[in-house]
Amino acid sequence: MMIGRIALSACGLLLAGCAGKAIEMPDAAIAVPVDYSADLPAAGLDEVWWRAFSDPVLDELIARGLAANLDIAASSDRLRAAEALLRAERADRLPTIDGAAELGVEADDGGARATVGGGLFGSFNPDLSGRLGAEIRLATARYAEADYLRSDQRRLVAAAIAAQYVEYRRTGAQLALLEESTELQRQTLRIVTLRFEAGLSANLDVRRAAADLAQTQARLGLIEVARAEAKYTLAVLLGEAPGTLEIPAPAVGDSAIPDYGRGPPIGGPANLLRRRGDVLAAEARLAAAAAQVGVEEADLRPSLVVPGSILIGDGSLDGLFSSFIATLGAALDLPLFDGGRRRAEIEAARAELDASLADYRQAFLLALGEAENALVAIAAYRQRADALAEAIEQSETALGQSNALYREGLASLFDVLDAQRQLIASRQSLLDNRADLANAFIALHSAAASADAAATVEPTSM
Repeated sequence: MMIGRIALSACGLLLAGCAGKAIEMPDAAIAVPVDYSADLPAAGLDEVWWRAFSDPVLDELIARGLAANLDIAASSDRLRAAEALLRAERADRLPTIDGAAELGVEADDGGARATVGGGLFGSFNPDLSGRLGAEIRLATARYAEADYLRSDQRRLVAAAIAAQYVEYRRTGAQLALLEESTELQRQTLRIVTLRFEAGLSANLDVRRAAADLAQTQARLGLIEVARAEAKYTLAVLLGEAPGTLEIPAPAVGDSAIPDYGRGPPIGGPANLLRRRGDVLAAEARLAAAAAQVGVEEADLRPSLVVPGSILIGDGSLDGLFSSFIATLGAALDLPLFDGGRRRAEIEAARAELDASLADYRQAFLLALGEAENALVAIAAYRQRADALAEAIEQSETALGQSNALYREGLASLFDVLDAQRQLIASRQSLLDNRADLANAFIALHSAAASADAAATVEPTSM
């Protein structure tokens, strides 16, 4: 497999040091495979991946979730907070001006008189040490991280809604299959009971058939619990109270589980560095860690503040404008001795920088692993579907033959029940395989972060 190396992109502009001194950065290049290990599925033209399921109900649920999900709302609020903090840091580069006024009464032997005074006080920090510039880069990186995390939350919510919807449809299909299976076993029980009443079989056969039927019926409660959990989870993802969500029945088709068609192209592994919100957020955290080093290093350099003031009045009401005093100064702060505290803080910041670099690389590897696992799963579930379809066909034939032989007394009830179990199990496995295949496609597009087009999807009434 060919491997390329991709260096840090967005962070490059944020990592320059203050006052002309560059921050020494570790090598941030990442070894990226040129292609995935498994073949990519055929792609279509639609930019929104869940539309490949051709399920209007799913489209509507995801649109509603992206508009009303509370995790997305919280991430948007955090982005606003990060933007406000960035504006605050940039404001520190401008002069500050405050006003003050004083009004009072003085009493002495001659009586009382009103006093008044006022003035303007201000200061300006020319950022001689470079600390303000580093703090702005730090706030910029944190703003970028919040923006990427908001995008990533949309990715996660879309995938979670799709997965829970598939589970809801799976349990619906399981209920339908359960009804078919119990009807099949009821027919067997009726045949066995008639043969027992005619003296052609033992009561043991009746009990065996009844036990198999009861065992199948016992699955009803578990399926209903799973179905309720999927529905309630969907409601929470849509920002609604559990129990209030109504999901329409699926459109007419051969299965209640939606089949995946062709979605948007996945692209190569390098796209994970450009599209995955969590990977980009890790990159932004790396930039923030580098900026924090700059903040700590600035404390080793002199800092300068230029204060000034304008005072008016001599204290008396009549002499409010009789006096005018303006001052302008400069305060230089020279770091001399701190017992090694500043150096220790720089060392800690650099250690955090190295840790952020490891986290960034790990975030990419995890994203790559998710995509690779999804591709392998898609290939395996597709191949398994063919084998399960063959198993169902053979099991149906075997059940028909065993039933005919049993009626003629040429086969035991054990042969009939065994053929029944195999058929029921094969049908259940095929149903689960269809759901697992759908979930594998969801996982692939979530891993590849191909949900960015969701920002243009608007909810409609359902």
